[in-house]
Amino acid sequence: MNERHSGIGMTSQRTRGRLIGRLRAQGIVDEMVLSAMNAVPRHIFIDEAIASRSYDDVSLPLGFGQTISQPYMVARMIEILRNGLELKRVLEVGTGCGYQAAVLAQLAHQVYSVERLQPLYVRAAGYLKELQIRNVTLHHADGNLGLPAAAPFDGIIMAAAATHVPQPLLEQLAVGGRMVLPLGSQEQCLCLVERGPRGFRETRLEAVKFVPLLMGKV
Repeated sequence: MNERHSGIGMTSQRTRGRLIGRLRAQGIVDEMVLSAMNAVPRHIFIDEAIASRSYDDVSLPLGFGQTISQPYMVARMIEILRNGLELKRVLEVGTGCGYQAAVLAQLAHQVYSVERLQPLYVRAAGYLKELQIRNVTLHHADGNLGLPAAAPFDGIIMAAAATHVPQPLLEQLAVGGRMVLPLGSQEQCLCLVERGPRGFRETRLEAVKFVPLLMGKV
């Protein structure tokens, strides 16, 4: 691992370790998720001007009206998605800078990630290449449509808030699969959708705040 990846000072492994301790104290119990979070250098995905805040448990701006989710929310959503089980094919809607995809790549056999904003798509591809993460496939596309060519997925995770669960994503979720996403406009709630042999079950979890899911690609 080179110096940029391992970090120095405020982006050091020791600083990263303190973040993992905070996540554990906040109730993240899946050690596989904590290990994945510890393995990915978050500062790589953040503008150098605010890199000193990389391991604070806060969301940070990416530009284009987008943010990188706070580490706790990344860990919480992935812990719910995993549910203690092995992840095989995962779809992420909203690549952003690529950080969550990098964490997912430590836990899933194959990650497919969709981003509607081309500048972010290009940036994320560069970061993942720099970290030599090879089991993530990025697509510049409308996340509302999912990725039917790669379906079905045993896990779907969404990094933007929808007013309702997009029908294409329901159709692309495998039987036995789980989807984690924020739902709502003014007031948002983290939601778990599970697909069983007889249909879908939706469970509302805690209140959250995400950027809205938009249509189309630009």
